[in-house]
Amino acid sequence: MSQLDFNMDSQWLPFTPNRTFQLDPRVFVAADGMYFTTHDGKKVIDGISSLWCVGAGHKRAQINEAIKKQLDTLDYATAFNASNDKAFQAAELIASMAPGDLNKVLFCNSGSEAADTSMKVALAYHRARGEGHRNVFIGRERGYHGVGFGGMSVGGIPANRKVYGTALLPRVDHLRFIHDPVNHAYINGVEPEWQEDILLELENRILPLHDASNIAAVIVEPVAGSAGWYLPPKGYLKRLREICDKHGILLIFDEVITGFGRLGTNFAADYYGVVPDMLNFAKCVTNGVIPLGGVICRDHLYETLMGANEKSPAHAIEFFHGYTYSGHPVACAAAIATINLFKEEKLFERAGEMGKFLGNCMHTALRGQPNVVSIRAMGNAAAVELTGIAGLPGKRAFDIFMTCYHKGVLIRPAGENLVLAPPYIVEKAQIELMVGVLADAIKQHA
Repeated sequence: MSQLDFNMDSQWLPFTPNRTFQLDPRVFVAADGMYFTTHDGKKVIDGISSLWCVGAGHKRAQINEAIKKQLDTLDYATAFNASNDKAFQAAELIASMAPGDLNKVLFCNSGSEAADTSMKVALAYHRARGEGHRNVFIGRERGYHGVGFGGMSVGGIPANRKVYGTALLPRVDHLRFIHDPVNHAYINGVEPEWQEDILLELENRILPLHDASNIAAVIVEPVAGSAGWYLPPKGYLKRLREICDKHGILLIFDEVITGFGRLGTNFAADYYGVVPDMLNFAKCVTNGVIPLGGVICRDHLYETLMGANEKSPAHAIEFFHGYTYSGHPVACAAAIATINLFKEEKLFERAGEMGKFLGNCMHTALRGQPNVVSIRAMGNAAAVELTGIAGLPGKRAFDIFMTCYHKGVLIRPAGENLVLAPPYIVEKAQIELMVGVLADAIKQHA
């Protein structure tokens, strides 16, 4: 390790073992295309799109120039009782990509804020239509919806419930997780077909327990990304849509990870042929260069809230919500440039094609390797699951992550899983390199 020219004592790193980080720091100082440059001059290939964000690869001139131009034109403007041209343009562009009548965009800054925003919309919507008693939310086991208290409440991450449980929302329940480790350990580009209907629990236990008339919304990740890329059973999301419609419950898709091309389509909603009532997004919308998130709402949600306030004074606010940086002009300029770049280079289509190659490589190279118990690939992402070390959950995966990093490949440890989700510009030779390094590291830590 070379001598650092900066002090690392002041920053408290997120989701990182801070006690040991400085013993072996991973510090990036530059990036271009598929590669990072580290503080000690090494090249590391970005195998995870920098946490699912950088779909178009790093240092894209078209996006950077749009940001520079916007800074020289309008650096910031309040979003309260005013707006800016780029926010309207970005909203129109994003809404045009969404399926069905998902036409109204509420901007925020992150996926965490998007989760809390969508939950607030759900409560406000039901209240506006005279059903304010609908205040129960249904999430899913092992679901991740950010770090806000609303998102953690509907999320099903045990670590969050362990530490923050006393402050989480009380009227929340969770669906059964979607992975069958016995019958669907190895999935490559297909939807796993279950013999049982795992949503019977929703109809036969959860809805009767809370009374369906009290439930505001169900929120799920179409693919459980943060948990380790777990795929929904065939027909699962369509059936979930049908159940929600039957009982007047809103359906929210958290597409912070799956949105903007990860599955080779605009959104997972397109891939699975299901239109939710709200669709949460962030990450790839700006290629990760500037924080931006949002919620795309169906027309009837907006129209209900407007209609419920028809007799209110003209100056009255219909939805009491927003952020200082909602629709930030520079972030929206970045989003416009990013989406246009995705379209010009047909990167979503490329993600779908390269994803097939990634899935084939993962299954060929890793199946049968020591401690491998599952491999799951869909779209431009794949995960390998390992047996854990008794008493040290996640250690084997973390050790493999470290070994891969020192061999020049950035992968993502998620519990006992290791995930690859490269930028859409990835080449086949780069996929082979990443999978090969991962395979060697798995053997090394057997």
